[in-house]
Amino acid sequence: MKLQFITPTLHGVLDYAAAIALILAPQVLSLQDDSVLVYWFSTIAGAGLILYSLFTDYALSLKGIISYRGHLILDSAASASFILLALTHEGTTLSMLYCLVMGAGVIGVIALSGPQEETPVQAAAE
Repeated sequence: MKLQFITPTLHGVLDYAAAIALILAPQVLSLQDDSVLVYWFSTIAGAGLILYSLFTDYALSLKGIISYRGHLILDSAASASFILLALTHEGTTLSMLYCLVMGAGVIGVIALSGPQEETPVQAAAE
């Protein structure tokens, strides 16, 4: 049984919340003192997430240029990047755990995200 209860619309809400967390959490946790690389990587990843979310084909975007599937691929790349950064950078345990939590969190959201709902135009085309 698949537990894919996160709809594309809910995924969008989670994207914007995660982007804010990626930008603010490094400041709150003073990650710049632990790892400048993790600090800036997270901040830039948060800004990037906002950017590609604004152009994803789901309800909470400005223009649906990126397919929902393409969006999930970008999420996967971000997750892999956080995990790789956790395993390779020379920061503290805090910055390593931060990267692992962020990477694992994205994997969880992807795993629980269901397929894009079919629009009437897509249904008519089939």
